[in-house]
Amino acid sequence: MQVIVDAANVAHHGKMEGQPSLNRILQAVAALEKMGYQPVLIADASLRHEIDQKDEYLKLVEGGKIQEVPAGTTADHHILKLAYEEDSKILSNDVFREYNDEFQDIQSRRIPFAFKGDSILVGSAAKPKKIKNILQKISTQTLNEFEKKGYDSYRLKKNKKLSGIAVAKEAIDRITKTREEGIDSKLENVFMKIPFFEKVLNMVEDAETTSDFIIFVLVSPRDYRDAVRNAGNIAVTVGDRLKMDHAPLVAVRNDLFTKPGSFELNIIYSDEILEESPYHVNITINDHDYPFIKKNSRNIASTVAARLGTWKFPIVSVKPSMLMEKPGNFEIHLEKGGRD
Repeated sequence: MQVIVDAANVAHHGKMEGQPSLNRILQAVAALEKMGYQPVLIADASLRHEIDQKDEYLKLVEGGKIQEVPAGTTADHHILKLAYEEDSKILSNDVFREYNDEFQDIQSRRIPFAFKGDSILVGSAAKPKKIKNILQKISTQTLNEFEKKGYDSYRLKKNKKLSGIAVAKEAIDRITKTREEGIDSKLENVFMKIPFFEKVLNMVEDAETTSDFIIFVLVSPRDYRDAVRNAGNIAVTVGDRLKMDHAPLVAVRNDLFTKPGSFELNIIYSDEILEESPYHVNITINDHDYPFIKKNSRNIASTVAARLGTWKFPIVSVKPSMLMEKPGNFEIHLEKGGRD
């Protein structure tokens, strides 16, 4: 990784009086190279007039080893701009406080240092700040885009306490209520969609004799494994209690809206399930958030599939964009996918 060395800051370190030190710059370079970094030295134009070993310093400038900031340019701003453009770290003890509004999360790029005798101690940059709830914001926007295309999504977020018994009880209550209130509207939908009498009769018979459901159990990624272990028992319990000919299929899905230790259910008639997502999801994200969103792309896909009621996950592609400068910036685009 490239590290931009704030040469003036390093040279002046610990110098309450006296000239800035070229040796300190060279020590910093040697230490960074030993750590596997690629140092790039940037200095104020004025440093050549203050440094202790002027001739040696000028040779390094003339040889391109040290880059001087153009006259009339603020060195701090130049260093920060270069670091963000080239995704580099910065070796400096300057916290660049006056640039916080222009450059986001500077401290995640800045590497502090200290000299102890003739040795330099190189620290570590702070961990990048994550934009609060960015995964949920992306998932919400994605579901909004699907709804614009005419696909309903399940939006409840009750976060009931998670246990196998609690999931089974909730499923039994919900399916019982659906059976009591939903069969008439289900048959009405059949008549509205199928104009041919023979097909209507077939669909009515199917609706009357089939009571199979798919139960999507939505849990936090932290609870996924435990929920999967209980899935079989939940299916058997619900099927036996409701005297179903076929036990419901219980599918556990990671859901980014569900808090750890809680759950939500999306229960769908088995003949209403979408086998594949009708659209793929393309996420364009700022460079800062790209690694985090890329790492969680499958959780986004799982959340969208569970909330839409699709069996297969949509393909979620994540791409960085230099045009999105601030953390938290993203765009969602749906691309025609798995169903014609």
